[in-house]
Amino acid sequence: MTGKNATEVLAADAAGIARAAAILERGGLVAVPTETVYGLAARADRPEAVAKIYAAKGRPDFNPLIVHLRDARQAARYATLVGVAADLAQTQWPGPLTLVLPLRGDAGLAPAVTAGLPTVALRCPAHPVMRALLEKVDFPLAAPSANRSGFISPTTAAHVLETLAGAVDLVLDGGPCQAGIESTILAIRENGQWDELRPGPVDLEALRACFAAAGGASDAGQHGRIEAPGQLASHYAPGKPVRLDAEVAQTDEFLIGFGTVTGDCTLSAAGDLGEAAARLYDCLHQAAASECPRIAVAPVPDHGIGRAINDRLRRAAA
Repeated sequence: MTGKNATEVLAADAAGIARAAAILERGGLVAVPTETVYGLAARADRPEAVAKIYAAKGRPDFNPLIVHLRDARQAARYATLVGVAADLAQTQWPGPLTLVLPLRGDAGLAPAVTAGLPTVALRCPAHPVMRALLEKVDFPLAAPSANRSGFISPTTAAHVLETLAGAVDLVLDGGPCQAGIESTILAIRENGQWDELRPGPVDLEALRACFAAAGGASDAGQHGRIEAPGQLASHYAPGKPVRLDAEVAQTDEFLIGFGTVTGDCTLSAAGDLGEAAARLYDCLHQAAASECPRIAVAPVPDHGIGRAINDRLRRAAA
């Protein structure tokens, strides 16, 4: 159907998953819930299928995709998975951690998946719907967030339809995403250290403590180039000016609250950062749909998953 006017929406039950697998098999696009956000899935081994992702999203071709897999054994078919990378996969998968690893020469992935880089981003998701779908197909799935490029990420099926209705074949409705924010991305370097390319739900301090003896983490930061999704300066944008660290709203602003700052929509009245992450994109969607021409966001503590929340908010405001 891709490129026509009708997008099918099905419950994420056995019948819906079987239908999704059939669409993916023939090279179509399916929006699928994960524990982070809804992903726009296509088979990663077919150039024409991957091209549909870029076309539907309006995604720049220099921005690589994350490949979703069943487990570390499948991941080893596409990337060099040894040392600290293998240890991280063993302890953190399935879950919201993406590893950027050296691409195998015989990987057989569509070139656009890696955007011409010698590395590939891999993740083994924990969401039962995505895991069931991966068990139904015999190929990996490229799956960026299921929204137009640069816009607010989707955490519900309704969010997907806001920007991609008519551009995808099927949306599997699995309800709201639990984490509500994209995966943590770590690039594993040749020396066994890692760079954090995108903060997310994974507790990086806990990882550093666990893996200090194995080389730990690098504080070198990004290498000045796009190596993974989520690194563009302007991203997750609601289409309106965003003012951060706001204690009160101005008259023309939709206020997103946190803790003691009560807003038109509140990330977490209790000041719970996990709840705030889960509600972040839904609140941004509400703000974007409001009649207010501008958005203000209350201060969010910059520790734990708060680092990821503030990363997304800074890019939304850029």
